[in-house]
Amino acid sequence: MNNIYDTLVNAAKQWPNELAVFDEYGTLTYSELLEQTEKLKHYLLKYDIKKGMGIGIITSNNRYFIICLYASVGCNAIAMPIWNKQKANEIINGIAEAKLHIIISDIQELASGENTSKITLFDNTLFISQTKQSTKKLITDFIPDAALMRFTSGTTGKAKGVIISHTSALQRVDAANEILQLSAKDRVVWVLPMAYHFVVSIILYIKYGVGIIINNNFLAESIIESINHHKGTFLYAAPIHIKLLATYNSNTQLPTLSKVISTTTGISAEICNDFEKKYSVPVSQAYGIIEIGLPIINLQRSKEFPEAVGYALPAYDVAILDKDLNPLPDEQIGFLGIKGPGMFEGYLSPPTLKNETLQKGWFMTGDYAIRKADGLIIIKGREKNVINVSGNKVFPHEIEECINTYAGIKSSKAFSKIHPLLGEVVAVEIELENGIAIDKEALITYCRKTLSSFKLPQFITVVDEIELTGSGKIKRV
Repeated sequence: MNNIYDTLVNAAKQWPNELAVFDEYGTLTYSELLEQTEKLKHYLLKYDIKKGMGIGIITSNNRYFIICLYASVGCNAIAMPIWNKQKANEIINGIAEAKLHIIISDIQELASGENTSKITLFDNTLFISQTKQSTKKLITDFIPDAALMRFTSGTTGKAKGVIISHTSALQRVDAANEILQLSAKDRVVWVLPMAYHFVVSIILYIKYGVGIIINNNFLAESIIESINHHKGTFLYAAPIHIKLLATYNSNTQLPTLSKVISTTTGISAEICNDFEKKYSVPVSQAYGIIEIGLPIINLQRSKEFPEAVGYALPAYDVAILDKDLNPLPDEQIGFLGIKGPGMFEGYLSPPTLKNETLQKGWFMTGDYAIRKADGLIIIKGREKNVINVSGNKVFPHEIEECINTYAGIKSSKAFSKIHPLLGEVVAVEIELENGIAIDKEALITYCRKTLSSFKLPQFITVVDEIELTGSGKIKRV
């Protein structure tokens, strides 16, 4: 198996009449999923797609996202998932930065480039358009096996396009399922945005014939109904979903549920304990990172240490290192480094190969962590200043650039504050022009025009002066 697309082809052969996806449109078998994906793939080929061209996918969180992504990689293009809840200007900037050639969307305004056309799948319309991006230089010129791309913060605080090959994606899928042990007997209840969670989740489920129950209503009552109606065995969710379920005022049980994985950000022991007490199913944290996949999962000691992200999967080596990359003793805080299969191939801009970024073979995650004597890993915090809002990375300069254009504000500094459900939220300090007073609610309304909701400041403090370094840069903690 050399192409991600083969996972769907093989699944349709092995489980043709089994449930592949259930969403707001109803049930889709594996043979039906392949049939519609093939239809879109052949339609895309009319655009003279060459190997290595970039295709941006901006759809709702349903079957069409899966179909679009698989059709794109089936054309040997590089698929880039784009979250459709972003502001239009953020999406446009992302398309330009990623140098995408084709856009597929279920919203016509987001696919309004040149040579726009449309295709109907299951009575729903997808819009396809070309950008003006040149095809003279392609990602496959330096990463021949490139399949997927997603922007993330990296460890420098600057957004980078992470490039994943077909081989790497399949390696990380197999490595994760060695411990998850999912099969065609399982049904996963899905509540997360696919744009941020696809490789070691949706691709894994399809490769192993798992039924995917997509629930876009995040209320506890709806999630419980989905699990019980479809006999869900696996819940992959964020802490906020688990909290809602743990505190839901109902005695309804989840008798078929056997595994619950919490991801996107840290979860408190209190929430995990409340969930297990209510439903008799432990919550296991998992450590996911786009450059590697899902190398650490806490299935073994989730009851005793629910706050821990767990143990390295069999395929991976994990170490806690000092600044010189020397291993630290157990229980001592240091930098988390990981080695193993399925690593990313490189970054988009500037073009950088994986081996140029590794340090003595380690991928340095940018997280502080400790390791217990038996290998259990507990994350202590981020090395850099990126703000992690429920798994969404927010860059301080984005917030500051917006706020600094508001009348009466001289300067600002954005930073994170701990939040019990979201992990972190955005906080800002603002320095005002002399004699100026501002309405904080009006400032948030102003920011809402250009920033996604998760980037909006939740705390605003007026200070006398924003402290700067000797070179004139904002002094950060």
